[in-house]
Amino acid sequence: MKINVVDEFITLASLNSPSRSEGRVAGYLIGRLRELGVDATVDDSAARSGSDTGNIIARIPGSAAGPTILLCAHMDTVGPTEGMVPVVRDGVVYSNGETVLGADDKAGIAIILAVLSGLKADAIPHGPIEILFTVQEEVGLFGAKYLQADLKADFGYILDGDGPVGNIINRAPSKVDLDFVLEGKAAHAGRPDTGINAIVAASSAIARLRTGRIDAQTTSNVGVISGGKARNIVPDRADVAVEVRSTDLEKLEREVQAVLNAFNEAAAASGARLTVRREASFETFTIPETHPVVTNAFRAARSLGIAPRLWTSGGGMDANVFNLRGLACVGMGIGTEDPHSPNEQIPVAQLEAGVRFIEALLAEAVYR
Repeated sequence: MKINVVDEFITLASLNSPSRSEGRVAGYLIGRLRELGVDATVDDSAARSGSDTGNIIARIPGSAAGPTILLCAHMDTVGPTEGMVPVVRDGVVYSNGETVLGADDKAGIAIILAVLSGLKADAIPHGPIEILFTVQEEVGLFGAKYLQADLKADFGYILDGDGPVGNIINRAPSKVDLDFVLEGKAAHAGRPDTGINAIVAASSAIARLRTGRIDAQTTSNVGVISGGKARNIVPDRADVAVEVRSTDLEKLEREVQAVLNAFNEAAAASGARLTVRREASFETFTIPETHPVVTNAFRAARSLGIAPRLWTSGGGMDANVFNLRGLACVGMGIGTEDPHSPNEQIPVAQLEAGVRFIEALLAEAVYR
């Protein structure tokens, strides 16, 4: 059985699987892998991650001598896609315009399945392969973080990268999440001098921040602000969610401290009580271009006439977790456009090129 990558992607994209509700896709994948003659297991991470399923792990023996290669994609989408039926128009796959398409990362899964189906059919030589489909990537890389399986791979490719096929993401940032709670004092809006306005205190802090693109390595974003109960009540609480990202750890810490200082100063000036929760969401990585995971990808791209390009991502991916654990992984561009929006789309040609590229990756890695 040889899988058509476009048909497979449309089927996968039609299965609703927001973060923590990946079970429907997991059940489909277990059956699909079984049809391909691949035994797969579901790990026990669900009890820790809170998802309705665990990660899916499969191992495929090599047909030739070579390094063990990990191929990974995530099962969750950034938002629900219930009832969404993808459409193909002028060689591009779109959602119905009401939800995300879910090419991030159903396209990566479809490419992996199509590659597996072609290994025997096209007699593609390959070393041992590990397959991993993770949960909850979009909300904090939790599937990868809670993975306890002993991966045997020498290096890996995460099919969840920015840009077209040929992009090799060898660098991604660290991210720090900062959650602030400002507690003021409630009062009648007609007697504001008897209260402490937590929203105004929060706004004062936010006004002091540098946000958006700070420099080539660093970004900062105020993502959520909430508070207040009624128009005529001085609000006694405001919650603010901020994140800072950078591939430069010194710049990251400097910007984090600037955010903390802004909120501390605003709280002190207003008399509000400040509580802060700081969490390192993921850690930066940089893979040198001389590493086998990169040089093998370059050989594969050139064998297909694709111009390879090293790329720095602004987002995190499962590769951040695996690199921190010592398993060298790079992200692979799979051709998605406008991800995380109802305008998300992917050209059919990119899906097909993705299959050829991964097949070439496996073949080029074989020892000669």
